Amino acid sequence: MADVDDCDVTMDPEMEILSDEELERGAESFKEQGNAYYIKKDYSEAFEYYTKAIDMCPKNASYYGNRAATLMMLSRHRDALEDSQQAVRLDDTFMKGHLREGKCHLSLGNAMAARRCFQRVLELEPDNSQAQQEVKSADSVLEYEKMAEIGFEKRDFRMVVFCMDRALESASACHRFKVLKAECLAMLGRYPEAQSVASDILRMDSTNGDALYVRGLCLYYEDCIDKAVQFFVQALRMAPDHEKARLACRNAKALKAKKEDGNKAFKEGDYDAAYVLYSEALTIDPNNIKTNAKLFCNRGTVGSKLKKLDQAIEDCTKAIKLDETYIKAYLRRAQCYIDKEDYEEAVRDYEKVYQTEKTKEHKHLLKNAQLELKKSKRKDYYKVLGVDKNATEDEIKKAYRKRALMHHPDRHSSASAEVQKEEEKKFKEVGEAFTVLSDPKKKSRYDSGQDLEEDAGNMGDFDANNIFKAFFGGGGGQGYTFESNQSSGPGNFFFQFG
Repeated sequence: MADVDDCDVTMDPEMEILSDEELERGAESFKEQGNAYYIKKDYSEAFEYYTKAIDMCPKNASYYGNRAATLMMLSRHRDALEDSQQAVRLDDTFMKGHLREGKCHLSLGNAMAARRCFQRVLELEPDNSQAQQEVKSADSVLEYEKMAEIGFEKRDFRMVVFCMDRALESASACHRFKVLKAECLAMLGRYPEAQSVASDILRMDSTNGDALYVRGLCLYYEDCIDKAVQFFVQALRMAPDHEKARLACRNAKALKAKKEDGNKAFKEGDYDAAYVLYSEALTIDPNNIKTNAKLFCNRGTVGSKLKKLDQAIEDCTKAIKLDETYIKAYLRRAQCYIDKEDYEEAVRDYEKVYQTEKTKEHKHLLKNAQLELKKSKRKDYYKVLGVDKNATEDEIKKAYRKRALMHHPDRHSSASAEVQKEEEKKFKEVGEAFTVLSDPKKKSRYDSGQDLEEDAGNMGDFDANNIFKAFFGGGGGQGYTFESNQSSGPGNFFFQFG
C-alpha cells in the first residue's frame, strides 16, 4: 500500500482508545458484513457497513472501492466516483479502483476521462480483458457523441435520438445525453416521450436548467404557452446564461401577444388587420408546428370572411399538413369548398372528420354535403333560367318568358342544323326548369335534393311546346303570333314578331 497523507476524518472518541490492530480487525469485520449484504443485493445495508469500515480505517483503498461498487448499484454514480477517486489516491496500483472510476465517468457521460482510467489499468495489467472492453465502450460513446453533434447541426433529430440511445447504453446516468435526446424528441413532436425523459431527470435533480427548458419546450410546442413560459423562467433562474431558454421564452411571449392581437382584430371585424397579424405571428417560430397550424387555420377563417376562398383553402391545407389531426382545419376547408360549390372535396373532408369524431353534428354536415353533391350532379334549373335560388314566382316567370323566346326553334329556323338542334335542346331545358320551379311542391322537392322522376308525368316525356303554349295563352297580345304544325313534330313553331 502506498504512503499517503493523513486524511481529515473525524474519528469517534471511542475509536481513539483502540489499538491499530483492533481497529483493523473491527474494520475487516464491518467489511465482511458489508460483503455479505452486497451478495444478498441489500446495497443500502452494505453501504452502511462499508462506511463503518472506512470510519475505522480511513486509509484503506479497498474499503472505498467496495463502497464505490455499492453506490454504483444504488445509481449514485457521482458519490461512487468520489469514493473510487479516493481509493486510487490511496493506492494508485489499485486496478479495481481505476476500473470503477472509469465506469463512473462513463456512466456520467465523460468518455474521455473514462478512457484515461481504463488505459491506466492496461498500464498495470496489459492483458486485462475488462479494461480492453471498456476502452471500446468509451470509444463508441465518443463516436456517438460526434455523430449526434453533426446530426443536430443538420437538424437530423432522428439521428441524434438514435445516437443518444446507443450512447446511453454505456452512459446510463448522463443527464446531458438524456436532455439532448429529450430536446430532439420534442423537435420531432414526440412530446410525451420528451416530457418523460425530462421529468426523470428533474426527479433526481430539480434544479437542472436543461431539463426545465425541455419541459417548457414541450409545453410550448403543444400550444400551452403560459405554462411553457413558467418553465423557461424557472430554467433561467437555475441557469441565467441558458440562451435556448431565453430565446424560447422571448418567442413564446411574442407568439402569444401576436396571436391574441389577431384574435382581437377578428372579433372586432377588422379582417384585414387580423390577416396581417396572423401572418406576422407565423414568422416568429417555424418550429412551433401546433401553434402555427392554428394560426394558418385562423388566417384561413379570415380569408373566408374576405371571400378569398382559394387563399382560405390553401391556409387550411397548410394547417392540416402541419397537424393531420386538426379537425377544425378540415371543417373550415370543407365549408370553403361548399361556398365554392366544390362539393366532392367538401364531402371528402367531412368524411375524414366523421371517421375521426362520429358526432351528430359531423354526421349532419356530411349528409348535407352529400346532398349538395347529389344536387350538383342534376341539371341546375336556376342556372338554366338564369335566376337566383331565392327568386320569386314573378322573377321565375319573367326568366322563362325571356329564355323561351330566346331559344325557341322557329327563331333559329335559318341557322345551321347543328345550331337548330342545340337551341331546341335549350328550349326543352327551359321548359323543364319552368315546370319544376313554377310548381311549389316540385320546387320544394327539387330544393331538398329529392328525385323528381317518380312524379306523375315523367320529366323526360313532357312537351316543351305545350308548356310554351300554356304560358303564352295560344298567342296574341304579346307582339307576335305563332302556329303549331303537329305533322312536323313537336317544337316546330312559326313566329311573327310585331
